[in-house]
Amino acid sequence: MGIPSEMRDYLAQTLRSKKYNTSFVIPSPAEDQRILESKRCTQEGVRAGTKAAAITCVVTAIPTLTAVRVIPWAKANLNYTAQALIISAASIAAYFITADKTILECARRNAQYDKTT
Repeated sequence: MGIPSEMRDYLAQTLRSKKYNTSFVIPSPAEDQRILESKRCTQEGVRAGTKAAAITCVVTAIPTLTAVRVIPWAKANLNYTAQALIISAASIAAYFITADKTILECARRNAQYDKTT
């Protein structure tokens, strides 16, 4: 499994400062590669989630704001807070669903890539 790079560097620095033998600390390039891939997957998920949230915000805002001005029931019952909740709930759901799916798909790709090598 290996030691994560931050922990490995901290241990090596601590042991060097105390004049211990640091030859047992072995760098793990595979672990560093996995960390980089997980960060890339997370960034990809955030990017996709943000894009989905922006699109969903526009797609829900237009009908919500139109309905409040046209439909008598909506005009009487949906104040500004309700309108904001409708739009933001849809945007938040789109963000998390898309980010989660993107991260899982990227992790699945990386797992298949690791098995083939």
